[in-house]
Amino acid sequence: MKQTLTFVTLGLALTACGALGPVTPDPVNVTVLGLNDFHGNLEPTPFSGVQVPNPGGTGTVGLTAGGVEAIGGELAAVRKENPNTIFVGGGDLIGASPVTSSLLRDEPTVVALSKLGMKASALGNHEFDQGLKELLRMQNGGCDSNSPDKACKFDPAYAGASFKWLGANVVYKAGGANPFQPYFIETIGGAKIGFIGAVLKDTPTIVNPTGVAELNFLDEAASINRYVPVLKAQKVDAIVVLIHQGGVVKQGSTAKFDTVGCQDLEGDLVPIAQKIDPAVSAIISGHSHQGYNCTVPDPTGKPRIVIQGEQYGHLLQRLDLKVDKANHTVMEVRAQNVVINYTDRKANGTLDANMTALVKEAQAKTDVVKNQFVVNLGAPQIKRAADRASESALGDVIADAQLAATQAQGAVIAFMNPGGIRADLPGAPKANNAVTFGDVFAVQPFGNTMVVMDLTGAQIKALLEQQTTGNNAGTNAKLLQVSAGFTYTLTLSAAEGQRVSNLKLNGVALSDAATYRVAMNSFLSTGGDNFTVFKEGKNVVQLPGLVDVDALVSYLKANGPQLTGAVQGRITVIK
Repeated sequence: MKQTLTFVTLGLALTACGALGPVTPDPVNVTVLGLNDFHGNLEPTPFSGVQVPNPGGTGTVGLTAGGVEAIGGELAAVRKENPNTIFVGGGDLIGASPVTSSLLRDEPTVVALSKLGMKASALGNHEFDQGLKELLRMQNGGCDSNSPDKACKFDPAYAGASFKWLGANVVYKAGGANPFQPYFIETIGGAKIGFIGAVLKDTPTIVNPTGVAELNFLDEAASINRYVPVLKAQKVDAIVVLIHQGGVVKQGSTAKFDTVGCQDLEGDLVPIAQKIDPAVSAIISGHSHQGYNCTVPDPTGKPRIVIQGEQYGHLLQRLDLKVDKANHTVMEVRAQNVVINYTDRKANGTLDANMTALVKEAQAKTDVVKNQFVVNLGAPQIKRAADRASESALGDVIADAQLAATQAQGAVIAFMNPGGIRADLPGAPKANNAVTFGDVFAVQPFGNTMVVMDLTGAQIKALLEQQTTGNNAGTNAKLLQVSAGFTYTLTLSAAEGQRVSNLKLNGVALSDAATYRVAMNSFLSTGGDNFTVFKEGKNVVQLPGLVDVDALVSYLKANGPQLTGAVQGRITVIK
């Protein structure tokens, strides 16, 4: 875990050194620590990337890692080692958060990261979960929120983030201005380090489209490259990209989060990274919730560091830069992923005391709701799928809950998007298989409401075809979780548009011409996750008083003791 990837890049000057050539070097060491996909996890959670002996029995369990107390402890240690340390983010710092943060509109997370000295972060898609206006409030402060029951309940004078969210590729449709800064420059130890931020251009397809209707999300690489000469003109000594887009290590590769210099990265980030200006020394990434420390060739073919730190603060991405501030040149870059070991820091007394106080304050304001008992399940845990292209036991349960909640409106089928399932139920087994409201909320933290509409059999088939086409093609496939009584076959090797067959409801084949009443959450109803067929629905009924998490709570109370945690096999996938 102490291994680092080192690049010597003496030839990469960011500005001209004059007619007489370079002047005498004036090197300075700068450390950059990056946090991605934190999702408001103020408290530590299990990190499966490191296994430790199970204190309560046999076998092993994931190391307890992350949380703002341990992150603060790591920051203090690194800053003591090198005062020239900059703390930044790779996006999705907020949104899809546990109860302790989300019931307070993620304000405790913003306050915590500000107090920890974060300077800048890429925007993530989840920053837009509640729409542009609310995100601007999170940045700038104030209490004029679309959720007045949650806003300013942590601090009645919420001041906003002291760090800057960056979005070089996010612009208003009217006029083309950036609602957020495209870049940030930090001067430290006499060196000027520039950061350019971007979020995946497909953000409008994975958030509620109405919340970002006034924005355009532009090509990531082109937008980043636009600002490289702007930073060069300001004589920065190094440029680092913060981008909320990620990759995955190729199937069959042995590379892990602590593997140095892996060359097995694939996925959406790779072609973007290959186009980003060679003047960028390293790329801090996010979105795919993977831990990797890889290289991807820049436009000249030279390997460049591309790193991501998994999720929830389990890992911090660390870049150690040696820059020549006399010649505005990067001399060396080293990279590693650092495990944020909460257990060890708690044992040796190096947690951040200020963060401990903040977490306790947030807990005090939310525990009454969080600890409300819901039910004892018939199994220790109901799991979500390891990927979004599979049916899961928890997906089956959620779809059944949504069908049960909407039968009064005539629903006969319910659909649930896999990306909306954020945790197992519960996240860790409890005595007597107990489940609390906090556990349920962690599964569905978005506050979506239910919607019912009419779709024809032909439209339902077209909808299911969208699971593996367009932006959902290949490794981005997303299988909608479906309710009891509805079954179908998905043949992945078939031609596009002909992969879905054998659609049945209660054993009877669906008729293309017949109309079926279907239920889904408000995110899907507007075409979220590229399921645009939902926008064709007729006789649409919005149920603003029926929140998805409440539907799940009601279903669990009625059925929880009978739930075994088994996948029901409603979707037959043929490869």
